[in-house]
Amino acid sequence: MSDTYARTRTSTWHNWAGTVTARPARTEPPASVDELADVLRRAGADGLKVKPVGSGHSFTAAAATDGVLIRPDLLTGIRDIDREAMTVTVEAGTPLKRLNTALAREGLSLTNMGDIMEQTVAGATSTGTHGTGRDSASISAQIRALELVTADGTVLVCSAEQNPEIFAAARIGLGALGVITAVTLAVEPIFLLTAREEPMSFDRVASDFDELVAENEHFEFYWFPHTGNCNTKRNNRSAGPAAPPGKVSAWVDDELLSNGVFQVACALGRAVPATIPSIARLSSRALSARTYTDIPYKVFTSPRRVRFVEMEYAVPREHAVAALRELKAMVERSPLKISFPVEVRTAPADDMTLSTASGRDSAYIAVHLYRGTPHRSYFTAVERIMTAHAGRPHWGKIHTRDAAYFSEVYPRFGEFTALRDRLDPDRMFGNDYLRRVLGD
Repeated sequence: MSDTYARTRTSTWHNWAGTVTARPARTEPPASVDELADVLRRAGADGLKVKPVGSGHSFTAAAATDGVLIRPDLLTGIRDIDREAMTVTVEAGTPLKRLNTALAREGLSLTNMGDIMEQTVAGATSTGTHGTGRDSASISAQIRALELVTADGTVLVCSAEQNPEIFAAARIGLGALGVITAVTLAVEPIFLLTAREEPMSFDRVASDFDELVAENEHFEFYWFPHTGNCNTKRNNRSAGPAAPPGKVSAWVDDELLSNGVFQVACALGRAVPATIPSIARLSSRALSARTYTDIPYKVFTSPRRVRFVEMEYAVPREHAVAALRELKAMVERSPLKISFPVEVRTAPADDMTLSTASGRDSAYIAVHLYRGTPHRSYFTAVERIMTAHAGRPHWGKIHTRDAAYFSEVYPRFGEFTALRDRLDPDRMFGNDYLRRVLGD
């Protein structure tokens, strides 16, 4: 047993957005699967709940506990690269940022990824982190196998061949089935993406949405509330050569405008809400068109230094434009002042039990507000629109839905809860959030 593991500690834990605080009885940083299994056995003997936590990028209390908080800081690194199978097996606590750079050094890449890479591998996959893609789905959909330690300390290897019913659920398991200790992901030889960013009117994006999705491997856009303006991004594979943004222009767009100036604008809008529509009109014109070509993680991901709160719903893709038009009309007729753009992405249908894209092509509509801004009125109004379209909220983002609702919008919801009953009958991995979304 390592010295680090032997020194358990207690402290207050906060998530990234500052929306959740937890005071665990103890915090454990196991350095191996055996140490983790021992932590679980001791927690069971002490009658304590257990929750693993990654980087805290979830906006919900999915990882909160007053029992034992598992920190995966020592469960990091690549275990194996299999170039014949084209997979990488990585420890669950490895930050996506570290994984992406390590894979790039090996001439490899994930097929698709989200726009933030601060999360741990297990945290990102357990909540369904995704990017945008016509044919390529979430990070969880790229999992080929995983290692799961259950409540009694049993170590299970799960894949399409081994424990397939657990594999179908645990790829997006919400931390409800056990503690993931390693994940095997599909990889491919590193490739180049050309990103084309371009301002476009809301009306044009709405009318051409299906065409824009069909014609591009990865399409997304941001609509700026209080305006008729959008910023679009199209990412497609390229034969090269690489042509990354110049250092100065990248700093201006990604740091100065998207983070520095935006931070000031958000702070001003929070202090003086009446200024927000004018700020939105300026912001929507600040980012000019640009095209660049680079390796995947440098195109897919962006720095996010302005802290915010977020709600995101996945609706059937054919409902995307209607839902977005309703959202726009709601903002325009309300007294709400919205400083953050609304983000729209897509994903193909997948076969994971609680994936927001399970069984249906989906569009994601995400709304944000600057941290510290009252969000309840806006998010409640948005949620009302999204649920009318049978929307499924992102598991790691703010929502008010419960197990009764999820049993209606997830045809396989009962499969997941039955599996949870089998793997964690005493709810060692339970907390208030899971009680609400999964039931007792």
